[in-house]
Amino acid sequence: MLRGLRAKTIFNIAILLLVGMLLIDFVSIISLRSELLRVETAKWSRVLETCSEQLSGELARRQTVLTGQTTDTFFQFFPQDDIADAVLLNQNYKQIYSVTTAFEGHQQLIALTRQSMSANGVSTTFVGTSWALFWLHSRYLALAAPVLHQNQPIGGIGVAIPLQPVDDILRRFQKILLIYIIINTAILTYIGVRRLSKVYLEPIQRLVKRAENYKEDDGLFFAVRKEDNELNLLSKSLNLMLERISQDKHKLLSTVTSLEKANFDLTQAQKEIIQAEKLASIGRLSSGIAHEIGNPIGIIIGYLDLLKQDDITDTDRSEYIRRTEDEINRVNRIIRQLLDLSRPSNDGGEVISAHEVIEEVTNVIKYQSTMTDVQLELALDAEADRVKADPNKLRQVFLNLLLNAADAISMPADGKKIDGKIEIKSVIEPLPADIGGDAAEIPGVLKLTFCDNGPGIHPDYLANIFDPFFTTKEPGKGTGLGLSVSFMIIESLGGKISAENHSGKGACMRLYLPLSNDNGLAIDG
Repeated sequence: MLRGLRAKTIFNIAILLLVGMLLIDFVSIISLRSELLRVETAKWSRVLETCSEQLSGELARRQTVLTGQTTDTFFQFFPQDDIADAVLLNQNYKQIYSVTTAFEGHQQLIALTRQSMSANGVSTTFVGTSWALFWLHSRYLALAAPVLHQNQPIGGIGVAIPLQPVDDILRRFQKILLIYIIINTAILTYIGVRRLSKVYLEPIQRLVKRAENYKEDDGLFFAVRKEDNELNLLSKSLNLMLERISQDKHKLLSTVTSLEKANFDLTQAQKEIIQAEKLASIGRLSSGIAHEIGNPIGIIIGYLDLLKQDDITDTDRSEYIRRTEDEINRVNRIIRQLLDLSRPSNDGGEVISAHEVIEEVTNVIKYQSTMTDVQLELALDAEADRVKADPNKLRQVFLNLLLNAADAISMPADGKKIDGKIEIKSVIEPLPADIGGDAAEIPGVLKLTFCDNGPGIHPDYLANIFDPFFTTKEPGKGTGLGLSVSFMIIESLGGKISAENHSGKGACMRLYLPLSNDNGLAIDG
């Protein structure tokens, strides 16, 4: 830990020093370049003024034809090795001499010279760009001054000076600065780390060694020298803290034990509530299934009486036996479906098909008397339906929703019997923001919608229907735990459940179950 802390300290000090010095370097270079340009401008301004004085008489006598003396004067003041271009204009602003016309800013230089003649003073500007130290800088310095005769401009001189020598000076200066920065950064980092180690890291290291050798019966745990300043106060505070923790140790252990027991009791109570609600739902199913079983048993008894007769043919006997077996299988299938619904749930989960569970539940509930005049429609269109859940708990949720829908249809608000309809739909949707989980691991959610054409849910009750023991049924006809248990089961699966009224008539229950990642399906959210 201390090695990592020391390394981070060295790194951060070095970075801060380096950034600070580079900023100073940047400001220094910019300031130095500005000063060099100012000096260069002042120098060439004086040269222009002197040259103007030398050419004043010659230009006053000859406005269009220049003598060799004029060109000699130009080269005397403006050596070709030091300039990029130089021009001379007459009082009509016409060029009468130029060192070169190949200069890229030749026209700009002529325009600047005309400007200086109009202003009757020295004019400066920058021409072109080139890469210098930090970014693109001006490549040439252009200056222009009027040629005066009796205080009146009779011509103008313009000159373009390369700034390459200035940039060369800055580059040499930059190399010296970089060497200075590197050396200073190394030295100051070393001094800073040494000082910080002495003041903070070494005392911390002593605390770490003390902690590694700590025994529960030790008295004074953290010991820091007085000269360790704030760490001395930290040591005292930590000692007081450990002393209080030691005093409360038994109380803490007792509290943890109590919490574990309370959590165990709460889990057991939750399981008992779920099982009790399941048994209540199974009890409601039993009457309908008992009636459904009575019919095939009566048929079986009739076929057995026919089989006792001696005058039946072998063909009839075989037919009666086959029909008897069909009815027995029908009874067996109904009983097995009921047993599947009543089977105790396990604590774990498995990847199952939600569509198959829905079909199992609908096959059982169709025997209920409340479902006699109810049309059950399945629109299970989701291309993937595999979710991780306990199938028994999921059956309990679906059964509860269907029983509630059937009860609502059988008790219309106006008292008139209606042709009931329950529709179950399934679609795939992207993972909603209010369902926790990693979108890379959960490809989406299976949205199941249970809708009926009953009277719907009163708006005042929508916010409370998932509360425990909340029911609108008459006493003895409902526990008020069905939707509460369903909400608890769906939440434990990482999904959510909500209720709303139809835009037309009836109520809808919407379930969102996270899909298992073995569906081979990816949803773009």
